[in-house]
Amino acid sequence: MEIRRRPAAALAVVTVVAILSVAALDPSVHAQSAPAARTSVTTPATKPAAKPATGTTSKPAATKGVSSPARVDGIAAVVNDDVVLQSDVEEQLYLFLSRAQAQPDSATLDTLRHQILDQLIDEKLIVAEAERQGITVADAEIERQVDAAIADAKERLGSPEAFQQQLARENLTEDKLRDKYREDVRRQLMAQRLVQKQIPPKKVDSTEAASYFKANPDKFPKLPAELKLSVIQIPVVADSAVDAKAKAKIEAIRKRIVAGEKFAKVASEVSDDETSARAGGDLGYFTRGSMEPEFEDAAFSQAVGQLGRPVRSSYGWHLIEVMDRDTMKTIAHRDSIGPDGKPVLEVHARHILVKVDLTDADAQRAQKTTQLIKSELDKGKDFGTLAQKYSQYKGPHSSDGDVGFVSLGTLAPNIRAGLDSLKVGQVSDILPNRTGFNIFKVTDRHPERAYTYEEIKEELPDAVSQILFKEKYDTYVKTLRSKAQVQIR
Repeated sequence: MEIRRRPAAALAVVTVVAILSVAALDPSVHAQSAPAARTSVTTPATKPAAKPATGTTSKPAATKGVSSPARVDGIAAVVNDDVVLQSDVEEQLYLFLSRAQAQPDSATLDTLRHQILDQLIDEKLIVAEAERQGITVADAEIERQVDAAIADAKERLGSPEAFQQQLARENLTEDKLRDKYREDVRRQLMAQRLVQKQIPPKKVDSTEAASYFKANPDKFPKLPAELKLSVIQIPVVADSAVDAKAKAKIEAIRKRIVAGEKFAKVASEVSDDETSARAGGDLGYFTRGSMEPEFEDAAFSQAVGQLGRPVRSSYGWHLIEVMDRDTMKTIAHRDSIGPDGKPVLEVHARHILVKVDLTDADAQRAQKTTQLIKSELDKGKDFGTLAQKYSQYKGPHSSDGDVGFVSLGTLAPNIRAGLDSLKVGQVSDILPNRTGFNIFKVTDRHPERAYTYEEIKEELPDAVSQILFKEKYDTYVKTLRSKAQVQIR
């Protein structure tokens, strides 16, 4: 689904900005900002807490435009006597995009690469400084975390056999994996302890947070511009015989699980969502508005631990198992409150996907229908009447196609470009997305604006605390860089 609602937590973007710099250094930060799904056994997983809502679509789709890290060679940067390999950058980029299920454009990919490279350079500097200061981590503590990471990997993959198969695919043994985990955990803990030593956390109360907010409005993000939209969507649908074949396949897979096979094992063997299949089908935590409506309806209604009936989305047929359901937490572990004043729910789920392949003929059929509708609109026919008659959009909407206000920042680049210059009352050209073909009408606009204190006061102490920490962290890292020799290739 390319049309998404406003993120539930008003200041979520503030907390994301505030933790970006330390995400590569502090496992506890990873636990609050990254979903559970892992694409490989080579990255030790920390147990996920609720992640901030960022408006990123979390759809079961393969990541595009990023090479497999194993195919990339070369030196990205030299840090004193150490190096950051290009493969390190690509691995972290691949993991980030896989976890976020994002498919950014090439310019955004380049920006992410630069940010990741900067983070890896900072990590090298901080670990080197921790070693210089004699900061150590007890072997017993490292082993505890390594054991937990190995156990987590086995659980995610569903069985010891599936774990061994994944190791073989990555040309690893369990001993080699443990060695890698030990070094990763050692570096993370050393960096974390140095940062905690140099920048002790400071708790900010509501009075101080309010004063900071009023004195420093430029340090807070603005609420992005919003458009009130109506939509006519004509999806690309498969031939009925092809769809029936895929549904029969998902039913057969369900019978295997009902008969006693582990969900994660079956997912790793047969799911067409290759990214989540490597993690036993695990999609991590997500809130409403980040998945397709049919998928969300099932995930938020099924009982925890229950294997649901097959669910159809624009990708194909899914089996869903809900692993956990809870309220989304802030950094301070308080419930996040949505615009409706109620706690924001999130689900931790895994799935198996049987894709339904679409043909050029399927796309041409949908496009032809959309072109006929557009010609009717050009002749002056009422948008709402045509939406009621033809639109097959499955997200929340009224009978005349009204989907309400949508943040421009959450729209796919081609959709945003097609809508950004439209005036109120104007109708767009035909704009395709992965679901099908869309025609939009802009019925109102809200310009970008600053958040009011009332909108963000609940999250403000946490956000201000993170901003103050980030300022001190950036200053500290800048000092380390000034004393080091850093060459970016």
